[in-house]
Amino acid sequence: MNIKGSVTKRKYLNVILPLFIASMLAYIDRLNISYAALTMNKDLGFTAQVFGMGAGILFFGYVVFEVPGTVFAEKRSPSKWVVRIMLTWGIVTALMGFVHTELQFYIVRFLVGAAEASFYPVCYSAIVPRWFNAKERPKALSILLTSMLVSSIIGSPLAGIILGIAAFGFKGWQMLFILEGTMAFIYGIILIFWLKDSPEDVSWLTPEEKKTIRAEYEREIAVKNSIKKYTLWEALKDKTVLKLCFIYFMWVTGFWGFGFWLPTVLKSVSGLSNSSVSWLIIIPMTAALIGFIINGNSTSKTGERRWHIAIPLFIGAVGMALGALTSNPVLSFICTCVTAIGVYVGMGVWWAVPTSFLSGPAAAGATGLINSIGNLGGFTGPYFVGFIKTSTGSYTAAYMCLAVSLVIAGVTMLTLKKKVPADMLEQDNAKQNKIELG
Repeated sequence: MNIKGSVTKRKYLNVILPLFIASMLAYIDRLNISYAALTMNKDLGFTAQVFGMGAGILFFGYVVFEVPGTVFAEKRSPSKWVVRIMLTWGIVTALMGFVHTELQFYIVRFLVGAAEASFYPVCYSAIVPRWFNAKERPKALSILLTSMLVSSIIGSPLAGIILGIAAFGFKGWQMLFILEGTMAFIYGIILIFWLKDSPEDVSWLTPEEKKTIRAEYEREIAVKNSIKKYTLWEALKDKTVLKLCFIYFMWVTGFWGFGFWLPTVLKSVSGLSNSSVSWLIIIPMTAALIGFIINGNSTSKTGERRWHIAIPLFIGAVGMALGALTSNPVLSFICTCVTAIGVYVGMGVWWAVPTSFLSGPAAAGATGLINSIGNLGGFTGPYFVGFIKTSTGSYTAAYMCLAVSLVIAGVTMLTLKKKVPADMLEQDNAKQNKIELG
């Protein structure tokens, strides 16, 4: 019997799976604004610029609460913090169904961001590292983050169906927010009983298995600290961390500039119905999902991270630039698929980078900072696209600029150091395994 394999399966079932579902619901909640826009903007009289502002203002809520939330969760209880996030953002998302004015739209979108703030950094820096060692982590995070694509594959047709439902005096776009917010709230209650903080808190591991996982975690921290032990403040002002903030900002500018406007742009180019567009989006997201898995498996085998992030970004830039220059619906859709692959597939590898040289509160704070600063791009991208579309009547100039932002992110990624403490730990583990086998 493969004992190690059995433990790994149990870790995926009881740690990654509950986070996967939570992330999937988070992403559906985050993207429902892009599908609601197909009818909401007309009903409420919102211009493209107003929608872009509202879509992006969510990320200001992130910036305010991301770092303190992540550090608090790491020091207290990461699992309980995730439960709190699910419950509050479910409630606030449902409130979007009651919005009628621009000001209400902006306020509730900000509150959605505030409620969700620190969810992903807590997963990356405070939960997954306690269960998965440096070598296992890129694959675990890649699998976790495929939830973004699965949510698009499931959420797109689901949104299309709900948009066609009018009940209890609510229009389809209102039902979309209310139903999906309710799902997040109910799942938050389920997580109370499913997700735990550490191996010591669960019954599905033997005492020996708990000891082994804990020993791996403590050894990894010791190796990182032997090279440099970061305080929280040192991590927040570290040059590598600040460079990661810049990379992620440029990346997310292109990522969300593409993502939030995808249904609207596809409808504009194709002339298809709302329902058809929601089904059509499944194709680029499925292509990105396949690429995501391949990229995650590749980096787990090779241990290489920089090129596994930079190359997809370059691919995304090419797809976005070519898509902006063509008016042919078929070529435009092919470019959409290429762009989706490029902006998505490096994400799992990316979030293994901060925890490759940081641990504890330093890792939590730095990951929160990277995510919050980076997610300012989540405001910049959508708002910029909306502003350019309102000003010029075209998406071309906006998408060319988004392509440049992806290139800058990829080039800057290649300036990072090749080796970090986690790489040294993997080499040390490999030597020990050879000694034990030899």
